[in-house]
Amino acid sequence: MLALKLTLVPSFLLIVSMSGKWWGPAVAGWLAGLPVVAGPILYLLVLQHGSSFGAHAATLSLAAILASEAFNFGYAWTCGVAHWRVALAAGLAAWFACANALALLPISSGALAWSASTAWALGAAALGVGFGNAFLPRSRAIANGAPLTRIDLAGRMLAGIALTLIVTALSGRLGASWSGVLAVFPLMGVVLSVSSHRAHGPAFVIALLRGMVAGRFSFGAFCLVLSFALTREPALAAFAQAAALAICVQALTKRLAQSRASASPASNATRRNGIRTDS
Repeated sequence: MLALKLTLVPSFLLIVSMSGKWWGPAVAGWLAGLPVVAGPILYLLVLQHGSSFGAHAATLSLAAILASEAFNFGYAWTCGVAHWRVALAAGLAAWFACANALALLPISSGALAWSASTAWALGAAALGVGFGNAFLPRSRAIANGAPLTRIDLAGRMLAGIALTLIVTALSGRLGASWSGVLAVFPLMGVVLSVSSHRAHGPAFVIALLRGMVAGRFSFGAFCLVLSFALTREPALAAFAQAAALAICVQALTKRLAQSRASASPASNATRRNGIRTDS
């Protein structure tokens, strides 16, 4: 179990972080939207506490998409006028306030009550995606192709280990609700926002945070399947189904985003005039 805690999340983070160098930015962007942090943590929670605990945590992880978007909102609107430390504090304060409210909501057992709990969690996730898409500031910066240093890579992996150890070690004391919420702590958002803010400025960070919104759909699909499948099937089968659906949803959203971009009037004008823009 300790070996899994020390290697599972860092291995996924390593693959995602290095995929841009190995296979190109398109593959890296596609992989970045998958549940590479929360997925392994939820699996470890199931191994420690059982499928019912894991299903409860997955339901709260689904709702915690709203808290992740609260972090993005706080950081994005602060980074343009303040130091990165102030922006980070604002983002974390927004995340904690939202996460605390979500963790206090009751999750009931029983088929009917469980469906109702999943319904409000799905509603919270949808609210988070809609909120992020509508109210995050806009930027014309290009948010891909940023260089990844060894320090950045080591920082991501160490942060992944720390989050995994904290959530799994405190899960018995915190309960399934806070464990599920903490599994979706905006780890990558914090690391990428701070490093990008320092290296490229606030416009780049805003574009980066807006780009994360599209990845919420695949993560939401992953947690939604887990919240039901873990109460009916073996853990490995439940996670395999959830991962398969997440991959399909991520592929679909990427294709839709590319089609929308290629069909936009600005894109068509750019191709006709032979001019490159940053939109």
